Amino acid sequence: MMVAGIGSRKGVSARDVLAAIETALEAHGLAMTALSALATASLKQNEEAIFSAGRELALPVIIVEDDALKAASSRAISCSSLSQERAGTPSVSEASALAAAGKDAKLLGPRIVLGPVTCAIAISGDAA
Repeated sequence: MMVAGIGSRKGVSARDVLAAIETALEAHGLAMTALSALATASLKQNEEAIFSAGRELALPVIIVEDDALKAASSRAISCSSLSQERAGTPSVSEASALAAAGKDAKLLGPRIVLGPVTCAIAISGDAA
């Protein structure tokens, strides 16, 4: 399973989200078809652009609950003080991707930041 974790500022567009996903995948030499799901933190559950991107890509959007987000946070590579303050994790995108991809998931690299959106790609332990 390969998951794109998404973090964003409020009010981003679906185009912003899709561009960040595409940029992150390209950084790892992957195609959009490699993805199994998108994931984000529960605090982003009302961010329509993330769900619009999921619909456009025909992928489920997994909402990661706070306890799972915090449990995955220790495996994050990047650290944003704003993310730590607002979400309790050093990286919403990295922790969301890791949590959604499963307990033995690994990040393919640090999150990418494209304007108001961050995206990190994680792969499940059984697919690594």
